[in-house]
Amino acid sequence: MKKENTDQNYSAVDQKANDAKVKTSKKENKQAKQSAEDLKSEYEEKLQEEKDKFLRLYAEFENYKRRTSKERLELFKTAGQDVLSSLIPVLDDFDRAINELTKTDETAALQGVTLIQNKFKEILKSKGLEVSAVANGDAFDADFHEAVTQIPAPTPEMKGKIVDVLEKGYKLGDKIIRYPKVVIGQ
Repeated sequence: MKKENTDQNYSAVDQKANDAKVKTSKKENKQAKQSAEDLKSEYEEKLQEEKDKFLRLYAEFENYKRRTSKERLELFKTAGQDVLSSLIPVLDDFDRAINELTKTDETAALQGVTLIQNKFKEILKSKGLEVSAVANGDAFDADFHEAVTQIPAPTPEMKGKIVDVLEKGYKLGDKIIRYPKVVIGQ
Protein backbone atom coordinates (compact mmCIF):
# COMPACT_ATOMS: atom_id res chain seq x y z
CA MET A 1 0.00 0.00 0.00
CA LYS A 2 2.80 2.23 0.66
CA LYS A 3 4.03 1.61 -2.77
CA GLU A 4 0.69 2.48 -4.22
CA ASN A 5 0.51 5.59 -2.17
CA THR A 6 3.95 6.54 -3.26
CA ASP A 7 3.06 5.84 -6.84
CA GLN A 8 0.01 7.97 -6.47
CA ASN A 9 2.10 10.73 -4.96
CA TYR A 10 4.53 10.49 -7.81
CA SER A 11 1.76 10.50 -10.35
CA ALA A 12 0.11 13.47 -8.63
CA VAL A 13 3.43 15.30 -8.62
CA ASP A 14 3.95 14.37 -12.26
CA GLN A 15 0.45 15.58 -13.03
CA LYS A 16 1.09 18.86 -11.24
CA ALA A 17 4.39 19.26 -13.04
CA ASN A 18 2.70 18.57 -16.37
CA ASP A 19 -0.08 21.02 -15.54
CA ALA A 20 2.53 23.63 -14.63
CA LYS A 21 4.38 22.95 -17.90
CA VAL A 22 1.15 23.29 -19.87
CA LYS A 23 0.28 26.54 -18.09
CA THR A 24 3.79 27.82 -18.64
CA SER A 25 3.78 26.83 -22.33
CA LYS A 26 0.33 28.47 -22.78
CA LYS A 27 1.69 31.65 -21.19
CA GLU A 28 4.77 31.46 -23.37
CA ASN A 29 2.57 30.89 -26.43
CA LYS A 30 0.43 33.88 -25.50
CA GLN A 31 3.53 35.98 -24.95
CA ALA A 32 5.04 34.77 -28.20
CA LYS A 33 1.82 35.53 -30.08
CA GLN A 34 1.60 38.96 -28.47
CA SER A 35 5.23 39.62 -29.26
CA ALA A 36 4.74 38.52 -32.88
CA GLU A 37 1.66 40.73 -33.20
CA ASP A 38 3.58 43.66 -31.72
CA LEU A 39 6.43 43.11 -34.16
CA LYS A 40 4.00 42.79 -37.05
CA SER A 41 2.21 46.03 -36.17
CA GLU A 42 5.54 47.78 -35.63
CA TYR A 43 6.80 46.64 -39.05
CA GLU A 44 3.53 47.66 -40.69
CA GLU A 45 3.87 51.15 -39.19
CA LYS A 46 7.46 51.39 -40.40
CA LEU A 47 6.40 50.18 -43.84
CA GLN A 48 3.63 52.79 -43.96
CA GLU A 49 6.10 55.51 -42.95
CA GLU A 50 8.52 54.43 -45.68
CA LYS A 51 5.70 54.36 -48.24
CA ASP A 52 4.73 57.92 -47.23
CA LYS A 53 8.34 59.07 -47.52
CA PHE A 54 8.61 57.44 -50.94
CA LEU A 55 5.38 59.01 -52.20
CA ARG A 56 6.43 62.44 -50.98
CA LEU A 57 9.84 62.08 -52.56
CA TYR A 58 8.29 60.89 -55.81
CA ALA A 59 5.85 63.80 -55.87
CA GLU A 60 8.65 66.24 -55.11
CA PHE A 61 10.73 64.79 -57.94
CA GLU A 62 7.81 65.05 -60.37
CA ASN A 63 7.32 68.71 -59.38
CA TYR A 64 11.04 69.29 -59.88
CA LYS A 65 10.94 67.75 -63.35
CA ARG A 66 7.89 69.81 -64.31
CA ARG A 67 9.42 73.01 -62.97
CA THR A 68 12.79 72.51 -64.69
CA SER A 69 11.18 71.67 -68.03
CA LYS A 70 9.05 74.82 -67.75
CA GLU A 71 12.15 76.87 -66.90
CA ARG A 72 14.03 75.31 -69.81
CA LEU A 73 11.23 76.22 -72.23
CA GLU A 74 11.20 79.76 -70.88
CA LEU A 75 14.96 79.95 -71.24
CA PHE A 76 14.79 78.83 -74.86
CA LYS A 77 12.14 81.44 -75.56
CA THR A 78 14.22 84.26 -74.14
CA ALA A 79 17.74 82.86 -74.56
CA GLY A 80 18.97 85.71 -76.72
CA GLN A 81 17.23 88.49 -74.81
CA ASP A 82 20.47 90.13 -73.68
CA VAL A 83 21.96 90.06 -77.17
CA LEU A 84 18.77 91.32 -78.78
CA SER A 85 18.41 94.05 -76.17
CA SER A 86 21.91 95.27 -76.93
CA LEU A 87 21.14 95.34 -80.69
CA ILE A 88 18.02 97.52 -80.35
CA PRO A 89 20.05 100.78 -80.25
CA VAL A 90 21.55 99.77 -83.61
CA LEU A 91 18.01 99.60 -85.03
CA ASP A 92 17.38 103.10 -83.64
CA ASP A 93 20.56 104.32 -85.31
CA PHE A 94 19.41 102.87 -88.64
CA ASP A 95 16.11 104.75 -88.31
CA ARG A 96 17.93 108.00 -87.54
CA ALA A 97 20.33 107.48 -90.46
CA ILE A 98 17.47 106.86 -92.89
CA ASN A 99 15.64 109.97 -91.62
CA GLU A 100 18.75 112.08 -92.21
CA LEU A 101 19.50 110.53 -95.61
CA THR A 102 15.98 111.30 -96.84
CA LYS A 103 16.77 114.97 -96.29
CA THR A 104 19.74 114.80 -98.69
CA ASP A 105 20.13 113.97 -102.39
CA GLU A 106 22.13 110.78 -101.76
CA THR A 107 19.70 108.14 -103.06
CA ALA A 108 22.37 105.46 -103.46
CA ALA A 109 23.41 105.77 -99.81
CA LEU A 110 19.76 105.78 -98.75
CA GLN A 111 19.09 102.58 -100.72
CA GLY A 112 22.20 100.88 -99.26
CA VAL A 113 21.33 101.77 -95.68
CA THR A 114 17.70 100.73 -96.24
CA LEU A 115 18.80 97.33 -97.58
CA ILE A 116 21.10 96.77 -94.60
CA GLN A 117 18.38 97.86 -92.19
CA ASN A 118 15.81 95.51 -93.77
CA LYS A 119 18.21 92.58 -93.65
CA PHE A 120 19.05 93.34 -90.03
CA LYS A 121 15.36 93.62 -89.10
CA GLU A 122 14.57 90.29 -90.79
CA ILE A 123 17.35 88.53 -88.89
CA LEU A 124 16.10 89.94 -85.58
CA LYS A 125 12.51 89.10 -86.51
CA SER A 126 13.53 85.48 -87.17
CA LYS A 127 14.94 85.40 -83.62
CA GLY A 128 11.56 86.50 -82.23
CA LEU A 129 12.02 90.26 -81.90
CA GLU A 130 8.89 92.26 -82.75
CA VAL A 131 8.11 95.97 -82.78
CA SER A 132 5.40 97.00 -80.30
CA ALA A 133 2.56 98.54 -82.27
CA VAL A 134 2.12 102.11 -81.03
CA ALA A 135 0.70 105.00 -83.03
CA ASN A 136 -0.26 108.59 -82.40
CA GLY A 137 -3.78 108.79 -81.02
CA ASP A 138 -3.65 105.43 -79.19
CA ALA A 139 -4.81 105.39 -75.58
CA PHE A 140 -1.96 105.57 -73.08
CA ASP A 141 -1.48 102.41 -71.01
CA ALA A 142 1.22 102.47 -68.31
CA ASP A 143 1.59 98.70 -68.55
CA PHE A 144 2.72 98.88 -72.19
CA HIS A 145 4.08 102.43 -72.64
CA GLU A 146 6.63 104.63 -70.94
CA ALA A 147 5.53 108.26 -70.70
CA VAL A 148 8.50 110.57 -71.12
CA THR A 149 6.58 113.83 -70.85
CA GLN A 150 3.16 115.41 -71.07
CA ILE A 151 2.26 118.31 -73.32
CA PRO A 152 -0.97 120.24 -73.77
CA ALA A 153 -3.24 118.20 -76.02
CA PRO A 154 -3.60 119.65 -79.53
CA THR A 155 -7.30 118.73 -79.52
CA PRO A 156 -9.68 117.76 -76.71
CA GLU A 157 -9.90 114.19 -78.09
CA MET A 158 -6.13 113.72 -77.58
CA LYS A 159 -6.28 114.16 -73.79
CA GLY A 160 -4.77 111.06 -72.15
CA LYS A 161 -3.70 109.71 -75.53
CA ILE A 162 -0.35 109.32 -77.23
CA VAL A 163 0.65 112.50 -79.08
CA ASP A 164 4.11 111.39 -80.25
CA VAL A 165 6.29 108.26 -80.20
CA LEU A 166 9.92 109.08 -79.35
CA GLU A 167 11.33 105.52 -79.38
CA LYS A 168 9.84 102.29 -80.61
CA GLY A 169 9.21 99.50 -78.18
CA TYR A 170 10.22 95.88 -78.75
CA LYS A 171 8.90 92.51 -77.60
CA LEU A 172 10.55 89.12 -77.52
CA GLY A 173 7.67 86.70 -77.77
CA ASP A 174 5.14 87.92 -75.19
CA LYS A 175 7.72 89.67 -73.03
CA ILE A 176 8.38 93.38 -73.52
CA ILE A 177 12.14 94.00 -73.53
CA ARG A 178 11.92 97.74 -74.21
CA TYR A 179 8.86 99.87 -73.62
CA PRO A 180 7.97 102.47 -76.27
CA LYS A 181 8.76 105.99 -75.05
CA VAL A 182 5.82 108.29 -75.75
CA VAL A 183 4.58 111.82 -75.20
CA ILE A 184 0.99 112.06 -73.96
CA GLY A 185 -1.54 114.87 -74.21
CA GLN A 186 -2.71 116.58 -71.06
